[in-house]
Amino acid sequence: MSLLLGEKQELTVVKTVEFGVYLAQEQGAEETVLLPVKQVPEGTKLGDRLEVFLYKDSRDRLIATVREPKLMMGQVALLKVVQLGKIGAFLDWGLEKDLLLPFKQQRGRIREGDEVLVSLYVDKSDRLCATMNVYENLRSDSPYQKDDQVRGRAYESSDQFGVFVAVDDLYSALIPKKELYGEVELGKEVNARVVRVQPDGRLVLSIREKAYLQIEKDADKLMELLDSYEGALPFTDKASPEVITHETGMSKNEFKRAVGHLLKAGKIQIGERSIRRV
Repeated sequence: MSLLLGEKQELTVVKTVEFGVYLAQEQGAEETVLLPVKQVPEGTKLGDRLEVFLYKDSRDRLIATVREPKLMMGQVALLKVVQLGKIGAFLDWGLEKDLLLPFKQQRGRIREGDEVLVSLYVDKSDRLCATMNVYENLRSDSPYQKDDQVRGRAYESSDQFGVFVAVDDLYSALIPKKELYGEVELGKEVNARVVRVQPDGRLVLSIREKAYLQIEKDADKLMELLDSYEGALPFTDKASPEVITHETGMSKNEFKRAVGHLLKAGKIQIGERSIRRV
């Protein structure tokens, strides 16, 4: 069994030196790793077993630490961006050397001070790096059921599938395109409703209300829009879907339902080329 980068392991002290102790799987093993002297617990002696985390130092040497990292292999964690550099962003993960999030592994715009949801991977140079592609490491054993309200973080968008969300920054979920409403910004939190739980445990979400609630919500939004246009929209429900979505954030069908609801309530009038507030 080899030393595992990015994971916690219990190793044996096989050698003591002035600048720390060397650890290995067992006495006589060829592969060893240094635990620096400032990390060595008081009273440590040859043969002791220590639980350590293995990563690479600033000179790309395998190093051990007894400190608890905020992220390990196979996990996801919300980490703070402490610096932006020429090769990517650097994240605070609780260790002396910050964790690199390369540009190619970023999703959306990253700013210093942001918190980003990431996993660990080993790059081509055998170094630990962060990635915002966390899908494979999200769990599918959430406690949520149909119609539960949940809070999650949007981490990836797909023209084909919709928006991928990490519920509680932990569980795998998807908002399909038909269940989206308005713009969902990557990296930001969203409130959603569980539409169903897939056989594999992953969640399907909606940020739309149930139909009768959504019509009311869309109608209120349309009245606010009318106010911003001084009481008259310069288009009707016969406009192109692109114009309606751009101006209102609704689909054409949603817009037509909201217009019908307001018309029935006597709150608007529809002209040949405009909708007016009564």
